Amino acid sequence: MIPTVTHPMVKLQRQVRSLVDSKIIKTTDRIWKISLLYGEEWAHWKQELLEFGFTMQDTIGDLLAVEAWDEE
Repeated sequence: MIPTVTHPMVKLQRQVRSLVDSKIIKTTDRIWKISLLYGEEWAHWKQELLEFGFTMQDTIGDLLAVEAWDEE
């Protein structure tokens, strides 16, 4: 059996979904708002998001709507 590896962006997406479910943030909030929660790790995640074509003005709902994180 071949183990499946979860894409790092799926992990981020799950963490963000958990924050939304906990009502810490809303799906209508801008992505930059999660920077306040990620501290030193934010530089890495911001770069990843930018590489996938997100801007910090996109909504968290836009991030959560991604169904597949394919890298070309």
